[in-house]
Amino acid sequence: ISAINWIGATLRDAGIVPGIGDSLATMNVRTIDFTIRVILALCIGYSAFLAEVFRGGIQSIERGQMEAARSLGMSYSQAMRHVVLPQAIRRVLPPLGNNFIAMLKDSSLVSVMGVADITYQGKVYSASTFQFFETYNVVGYLYLVMTISLALLLRYLERRMPQHGGTSH
Repeated sequence: ISAINWIGATLRDAGIVPGIGDSLATMNVRTIDFTIRVILALCIGYSAFLAEVFRGGIQSIERGQMEAARSLGMSYSQAMRHVVLPQAIRRVLPPLGNNFIAMLKDSSLVSVMGVADITYQGKVYSASTFQFFETYNVVGYLYLVMTISLALLLRYLERRMPQHGGTSH
């Protein structure tokens, strides 16, 4: 929060984006909505996992691929974009999908903080109707449908990717 306050004060003092600078300069933990806090927490937590997935995917490509591309006169960024990354994307798609599904399932934990997600809505509904079993079964089925749908989408994308590197056109 201190870094955000400093950025806001700098923007405000420089006269850049005055309204946003003032908002950022006076922000504190209590002024941030719980929903925003939860979204930030999930994003920050899973960004570390995603960075490792992409790092591992890029490092799994043989060094000879980069060396061959560079020997053909490609710059580093061209070699990454046209040779290494298309192969790495194919390799990272399964663990990337696994992380997205895990994040979907972990999002149910935000109901503990009072964020109105599916689980929280089920808790409110079941408390008012005393139909706990039925309500949580429906909530569970909703998460199951979302998870299976995401898994099927990822399987479809994985099958569309060419088998031996490259991008599909």
